[in-house]
Amino acid sequence: MTATMIKEFRLPDLGEGLTESEILSWKVAVGDTVTLNQVIAEVETAKAVVELPSPFAGTVAALHEQPGTVVEVGKPIVSFEVDDAGSSNGAGSPTAGAGSAVGASAHGAPAASGVEAVGTPAKREPNLVGYGAVVEHSGRPTRRARIQAPAAEQATVQAEVPAIPEPVAEPQAEVSGERPRSTPPVRKLARDLGIDLELVPGTGPGGLITREDVQNFSGTADELAVAPVAAGQGERETRTPIKGVRKFTAAAMVQSAFTAPHVTEFLTVDVTATMELLARLKGNRTFEGFKLTPLTIAAKAVLVALRNNPSLNSRWDEANQEIVQFNYVNLGIAAATPRGLTVPNIKDADQLSLRELSTALTQLTDTARAGKTSPSDLSGGTISITNIGVFGIDAGTPILNPGEAAIVALGAVRKAPWVVNDELAVRQVMSLSLSFDHRLVDGEQGSRFLADLGAILSDPAMVMTMI
Repeated sequence: MTATMIKEFRLPDLGEGLTESEILSWKVAVGDTVTLNQVIAEVETAKAVVELPSPFAGTVAALHEQPGTVVEVGKPIVSFEVDDAGSSNGAGSPTAGAGSAVGASAHGAPAASGVEAVGTPAKREPNLVGYGAVVEHSGRPTRRARIQAPAAEQATVQAEVPAIPEPVAEPQAEVSGERPRSTPPVRKLARDLGIDLELVPGTGPGGLITREDVQNFSGTADELAVAPVAAGQGERETRTPIKGVRKFTAAAMVQSAFTAPHVTEFLTVDVTATMELLARLKGNRTFEGFKLTPLTIAAKAVLVALRNNPSLNSRWDEANQEIVQFNYVNLGIAAATPRGLTVPNIKDADQLSLRELSTALTQLTDTARAGKTSPSDLSGGTISITNIGVFGIDAGTPILNPGEAAIVALGAVRKAPWVVNDELAVRQVMSLSLSFDHRLVDGEQGSRFLADLGAILSDPAMVMTMI
């Protein structure tokens, strides 16, 4: 009879420096047989929805968290029953394709393995990449155990870890002599509400205190309901928990607004020539099948204007007291999604042709609206564009994406009276808004960039003088 052993998969730090994620849904159930790299869950970080692949081939022994639960990085979320013999030959081992199984998410985002054999409990301190050093109960950091141990060590692990006879799929509380029993998210909720868990009766398995127990005890269960209430049913307000993308966006905007000294400048330009160029390109066979919009042309214009104004493509490094000048452009595009505002970016956008930029913009917006943007696409931006014109807005004062020196807001293209050759004419005009970090960008530099951008959009032939 082949021996089996239990392996835990702990919630990984997806390389974003975040400390928690919400389990949106499980793609497997207890007793299911899974293969290496099979998607087992969908989780939402503060930045994106990510699919988690299985690091093992085996049977799902237990699901430790329920959908809707916010889980701290490093906490077990699922256990697998794997063939012990296979753990040394690759059948169920993370070494047999660890790079593809847990080194990246289904969308290409880097991810830590998060794989631990059941054994002596250890506490982990989350860091920017992976779990960080394992900290023993003595508080001394040690190196992570090797993923594939010699046969003698594997035998020792098997002897020390008894197989779980009847895995049960239920929320797992950290007991370790701790009373009352509850999960980390429930304890956090109790702290936020100022409730002593010693006073809360638990209705879960084995007396486990659930989120509903805490809400009922505090009398806030109805207030925390997230479903909208139809008018006329007696409810005058709806409360929605602040979490996920909305929570991250709010924190990032507050940090940016109160860290970087913002300056915003405005320029209204005649973009009739750009709109005519756009119409010609759409009729050109070279661009057949490509989606061309005013944003496409404006994005290219921003990239060209940056060549003569590199200070707007930089970052303030407070820790090292340095200004970091980027010699590449990762162009962020603000996108309104069902989960809130996100700013994915196009890597090395300055190296792309107009057709390539068009394709990248289409893919970026489609992926963002579907809620499938990967964490890697949401980090590393160097300058951003927000297209408020699609909502019929002319101008605004956009807040910088944290870590960037500038953001451009594109207003709506409107027909308006305009003076051309000392005569009044009806032209297509657009307002441009530029916010920049005054620590990095002087008023002259910001003004020159905005003037160059306006010149290109007024007369696209100006690009020839800037390349």
